[in-house]
Amino acid sequence: MGGNANAEAMKQMGFGNLVQNLDWLGWVVLVTLVVMSFLSWYFIIANAIRNAMVRGRADKVIDGFWGNGSTQDAIRELEAQPKGEPFSKIALDAASAVAHHQQTAAAGTTGRLAESLSRSEFIDRALRQAVSRESLRLEGGMTLLATVGSAAPFVGLLGTVWGIYNALIRISASGNASMTAVAGPVGEALIMTAFGLFTAIPALFAYNFYTRSNRLTYARFDEFAHDLHDFFATGSRVEGAAPTSK
Repeated sequence: MGGNANAEAMKQMGFGNLVQNLDWLGWVVLVTLVVMSFLSWYFIIANAIRNAMVRGRADKVIDGFWGNGSTQDAIRELEAQPKGEPFSKIALDAASAVAHHQQTAAAGTTGRLAESLSRSEFIDRALRQAVSRESLRLEGGMTLLATVGSAAPFVGLLGTVWGIYNALIRISASGNASMTAVAGPVGEALIMTAFGLFTAIPALFAYNFYTRSNRLTYARFDEFAHDLHDFFATGSRVEGAAPTSK
């Protein structure tokens, strides 16, 4: 009889029993974890696609720019790149800065511009802004992944603590501490803990992975920007510059 009672009690530790017996706070915790999980997986997938596209096109864009015999042809190829391709946008911003500086000089209005920024400084400022902008775009969703990775276990723990508290209240009210009375509430509490961990672990791994991946891309941004600055400031690429392909 005891074995049958324990077996029946264990059946009360499932997810269905959890949903049936949740109070308002339990629902808040569960819905919060579901939303966290959905958003984190959305950004995990979105970042995977975006990073794959950026890294897959990087060599083609950079090598295509340096391998083109005409700067104007190279710029036209850059303009044909997809809207979200960052390396082409950095190069186009540098070219736009050069054109703006030349137009201002040709118009005879170099007074304030020449006093404040030289050609090299003007290009450098444009490149810094472009690199910062494209780097920021790669950060999309990273804050959320970090938040979910750090906060989800504690949200699940809140559900666990609240479930155990309710279990103690029920046991105290009924005066029955048998497995049948304890299994359901304790199972609900443990499911909340597990759900919090299942939400946090993928987000945490993804955050660490994309942080590493983005750092490598930022290094390529800086390397490409330095080569672009030398090229547009002097009219030719500096000999012996480190290759951009890795």
